[in-house]
Order: sequence, then structure tokens, then C-alpha cells
Amino acid sequence: MSFALFEVGLPHNLMTKEIIISSALRTLTLQANAVTALNAFINDDFVKAVEGIVASKGRLVVSGIGKSAIVAQKIVSTLNSTGTPSIYMHAADAIHGDLGMIQANDVVMIISKSGNSPEIKVLVPLVKGFGNLVIGMVGNTQSFLAQNANILINTSVSQEACPNNLAPTTSTTAQMVMGDALAICLMEIKGFNSDDFAKFHPGGSLGKKLYLRVADLLSVNQKPFVAPESSLKEAIVAISRSRLGAAAVINESNQICGIITDGDLRRMLEKMDDLSTLKAKDIMSPSPKKISGSALAAEALELMRQNNINQLLVVDNECYSGIIHIQDLIREGII
Repeated sequence: MSFALFEVGLPHNLMTKEIIISSALRTLTLQANAVTALNAFINDDFVKAVEGIVASKGRLVVSGIGKSAIVAQKIVSTLNSTGTPSIYMHAADAIHGDLGMIQANDVVMIISKSGNSPEIKVLVPLVKGFGNLVIGMVGNTQSFLAQNANILINTSVSQEACPNNLAPTTSTTAQMVMGDALAICLMEIKGFNSDDFAKFHPGGSLGKKLYLRVADLLSVNQKPFVAPESSLKEAIVAISRSRLGAAAVINESNQICGIITDGDLRRMLEKMDDLSTLKAKDIMSPSPKKISGSALAAEALELMRQNNINQLLVVDNECYSGIIHIQDLIREGII
């Protein structure tokens, strides 16, 4: 097994903890410095790139070669998920037939560190010949791509984190960060909000946090309740049957008067010896935490966390609708 550290000439038995930590910290410092240096490249050309993409009636086609091609795929993924329709086109495949995916109204962004790859030199004139706007994201401002693109986004870095200054490291980080800056600018200009985000992320826990409502979780639960004059036994039975750890206390108008939880029962048993005359109204907590059925399930979780409780009473139009329990949120992957 070999490690990059060995390439600087240190034998295996000299790979100390201090050397490993030093190398890692050096890498992180170089990466951080490269990102900070990008501030100087957020200029008029960057603004023109954003404006050109916004004005386009087509898609953003992102292309690259080598490691830049992998970065291009990540940028496309981010753009699509934040409201800017985009497709990926490998630079080598483009000059062997994939140019057909470019449509008349598309903007084409080509990513390259050197800007002088043979595939890039063939691709750029072809795309410009189609009449498409070409944005060059490039680390060499004197390169073929930089000189021939309509708009230049500079991602130059002073050095790679690689000890030989060869393996793309800080340069690809700079490309990805600049791609994120581009995506977020486009997202904000288009007014892309959390509701839009939810439409594109319906799967997994992320999607559920953005669209799953409290009411969606009630159908699997019973709706335990007792009247204020109900006996202690009736309250215990209602709580036990539902397995939700609580029951609402409601009046004749289906409005909430309070809540009785397992904890309320335990505390009552500790304090009193004679239980025969107790009513639900004597045991209940009169100011229970409530939430609307239309609220997001993620909001219910936050309310439970803030109040260190396991369930909430659900109301609609001031009437009792049921109980949502923390286990419902766990089951749905919200937690």
C-alpha cells in the first residue's frame, strides 16, 4: 500500500503522527487560501455570466475534460436542484457526436484548468460557430479557452495542494466553489424558494422535511380523548389504547381543554392516595402545546425539541384533530 506522503521521499517508518497532521493541515490551508483568492474574480465578467444564463431561453450546457469534467457534473447537479435547467456534456464525447445535444438557445460553459487541452481547442470554435454564448471557467487567463470564450470566469490558483504541484486539488476546489457561487446567484435572482426546492427533492429525509405535513401523519394514529368529567380509569384506558402516551381533554365542541400524559399520571400517583374521585380535569395540564395540521412535520419536531416533549396535540380551526408523536417523525426519517 502506498500513500501520497511517500512520494516526497519519506520512508514508511518515518511517517509520524506529526508529519501526517502537518501534511493534512498544509492541504487545508492551501485549499482555504485558494477559495479566499476567488473573491478577486467576482467581477464584471462573473456578472455577465449570470446575466447571460438568466436571459437565455434554453439550458446551461456544462462541459469539461479530465477532473474538470467531474466538477462539471457536480455543478450541473447543483444547478438542476436549484432551478437552473442544465445538462452535462463531456468535451471528448462532444466532438464525437454529442454536440447534437446543444440547442439554439443554450448557453455553454466549458471548464478547464489549463484551457489548452486538445479537445477544448476543437470544441470552442464549433460551439461558437453554432452561435451559442460560451462561458469559459478557466485557470489560465492566457489560454486558448480564455482568449476565445465570450465571457471568462477566472478560477486561477497559485499552486496545487499536491506536493508536486501536479494533481488537481486546489484548482478543482476553486472550480466547484465558483460553480456554487454561480448556482446560488441564479437561485436568488429567480426567487427559487424552499417550496420550489421541495418539488425537486421529494425523496428521502430532505424532501420530507420540506413537504411532509403534520396532517399526513395523523391517519396512522388513533385519536385519544376524554371529557373533562371522565374518570381516572377512562383516562388511563384512552392513553393505553392509543399507545401515544397521552390523551386530549376536550369539551362538547371538540375544543381542547388540556392534555393528560403518562407523566401526568405518574406525578398524580406520587402525590395522592385517594384516586376514586379524580376526574380528567383534575389531572390534565391545562395549556398543552398544539400545532396545526397544515404545519410541516419538521416544525412539529422543532416544537417538541424546544419544549422537551414527545407529543403535540393537532388542531384545525380550533378543533382537536389528533396527536402527533415523536415516533411518527422517527418512522418517517424526519429525525
